[in-house]
Amino acid sequence: MPSCDNIRQELVDCMLKSDCVLVERNPIKECFKPQHADKVPEECQQLRKSFSACKRSLLDMRKRFRSVN
Repeated sequence: MPSCDNIRQELVDCMLKSDCVLVERNPIKECFKPQHADKVPEECQQLRKSFSACKRSLLDMRKRFRSVN
């Protein structure tokens, strides 16, 4: 089963380096809100999209294997 931990850690590291967290002292969760989008680098936004896609793929029933008896 694929894990999203690597992408999650990259996203956290990226966000910790962003102006939203470093300069404005906002929590990471707050930085994901639309009013702070201009202070989050494009790289972090792309990582967030990748992380979301990874989490969705874990729940995608079409990609799960069924055992054959």
